[in-house]
Parts: sequence; structure tokens; C-alpha cells
Amino acid sequence: MASFKDRLRTAAFTAGWSLVCRLPESVARALFEFGADIAWRREGDGVQVLEGNLVRVLRTTGDSDSTVDGAELRALSRDVMRSYARYYLETFRLQIIGDERIRAGMHVNQENVDLTLEHLKNGRGVIYALPHMGDFEQAGRWIILVGAGSFTTVAERLEPEAVFQKFLAFRQGLGMEVLPTTGGPNPSGVMAQRLRKGKLVCIVADRDLSDTGIEVDFFGEKALLPAGPAALALQTGAALMPVSCSFVGRDEWAAHVYDEIPVPAEGPRKEKIAAMTQAMATVFEQAIREHPEDWHMLQRLFVSDLDPERIARSRARAAALNGNGNGNGNGNAQ
Repeated sequence: MASFKDRLRTAAFTAGWSLVCRLPESVARALFEFGADIAWRREGDGVQVLEGNLVRVLRTTGDSDSTVDGAELRALSRDVMRSYARYYLETFRLQIIGDERIRAGMHVNQENVDLTLEHLKNGRGVIYALPHMGDFEQAGRWIILVGAGSFTTVAERLEPEAVFQKFLAFRQGLGMEVLPTTGGPNPSGVMAQRLRKGKLVCIVADRDLSDTGIEVDFFGEKALLPAGPAALALQTGAALMPVSCSFVGRDEWAAHVYDEIPVPAEGPRKEKIAAMTQAMATVFEQAIREHPEDWHMLQRLFVSDLDPERIARSRARAAALNGNGNGNGNGNAQ
């Protein structure tokens, strides 16, 4: 049974969600932007981590000793926090945004969207791997509206459980199949099944949640990205196509579907996954450089920022599981 504190938090969350949908959009937008500015000024842990990540983006070279203008960094982090607030605002209001506005307000490179739909029509699965950019919830609704029908994705289980279930029901109502990272069937196994049936799978893939991901070159440093997208493509024959999302003005959106990352012709499986993950990281780097204000990365992902002892423990546990035949081999597919 949920605790009183959890019930109170759920009630407050539900009331807030309802209020955001009832307020005039201009009023709700102003409130969220105001909240973003307060969080930015306080410079809490999340903002400090964000600025640490943005420093890498602003450097023109991979030289860790190169300097970044402090005023430029602070201005960019403020833009990111406002962009992040807009993401949450639009997620809450997505249920009352009309289909025609979603269709009309979306800017895409149509040729690769058409290719995606052609793959699905012909029974070939497609993996969209995305960084935490723009409004990928809106983009998900858009791809459903234009012909994907539905897609499968993964979400971290929130606390309290009642809040997670509300988000789950909301996303399912839009046509998304959402697999929790814990407390359910193995997400990688379910996604592999969907891909073999020619379905679309969307994975937010610019941060590894397991400390056992692939080490890649990212903005001139080493970072950990999940192996899941590449492993699933290799396992199922699905097309791995990175996607970036961004905001256009105050009322519209953009998504860029990049070309498929091919499976290397030669080499062992592990090396193929590493090469494909590096190619994915390179695409993400390009997308983030083009729209750094829409990269909502308030978590640590660069190896130099992570706890080396925790990484070592996680990898030792993963090696032990794989040694016992219990590993699924797909890496982290969140």
C-alpha cells in the first residue's frame, strides 16, 4: 500500500497536470519558464552537471584545457533550462494539442521519414535512437499520426508508482507501448520481438544507465553510451536510424531522421556493436552542436565525471552474469 507521502505526491501531481491543461497556453508557458529561471539561478546539482556537459559542447577542440567563456556558458544553460521546461509543459499538454497542429507544426527531412515507413510496410523493423533533445514525446505522437501506427519504447520506473502508472496510461493512450526498465519483462527481449515483426522501436540513447555501456569518443572525451540500439539492430536486422529533435520558435518542432547506421561487414559481434555505437555518438554530437540549447542532459555521462569504482563494480557484476549465461547480451537499451 502506498504511503501517505506518496499519496500526497500523487494527488499534487495529478492536480498540477490537470491545472496545466486548463490554463491558457500563454499563462502556462510563462509559469514554466519562470520556474526554469528560478532553477537556473539557484545553480543546483542538476544545473551544475548540465553546465559541465555543455562545457564540452562549447569547446572548439578536444583540448580539456581550452577555456570557455563563462557568460556564454551561463546564457546557454539558461536556454537549456527553458527548453527543458517547455518539454515538460508540452508533455503535460500533449493530450489537448490537436492532431492538425502536431502535423502542421512539424519540420522533418521527409525522405528518411518515407524510408522509415517503407521499411515498416515491408516488414523490416526500425530503431530510432535519440538523444535527450527537444520534445521527443511530441515527435513520437507525430510519427504515429503519419503512418507508424504505434511504437515501443522504454521508460525508467518513476516513484511513486501511481505517478508512473499515470504516465504509462497517458503514453499508451497515444499509441506507445512503454516497457518499464524494472518490474516487468526484459525490455530488450520484448523490443527484439517487436523488431522481428517489422515494428518501430524508439530508444533514448545518449546516456548509459548501467555503467556497462560502450565507451565512445564524444566531444573530445570518453563517454558511456548504451549498447542496446546497436545490439538490437545486429540481432534482428532492423535499421538503426538516429533521430534528433529540436524546437522551432515558440510553437513548432523539428525532427531530423539520419541515415541508417550500417552493420560492419567484418569483425566479431562485440566490435561491430562498438563501431555502430561510436557512429551513433558521432551523429548525436553533430545534432547537439547544431542545437545545444535543446540538449536536456542534466546527468553525468562523461567517464571523467563518473565514479570509477562504481563503474568497475557494475562491469564486474555484468561479466559474472554473462559468464553464468544469464546476460541478455543487448547492453542497456534505455
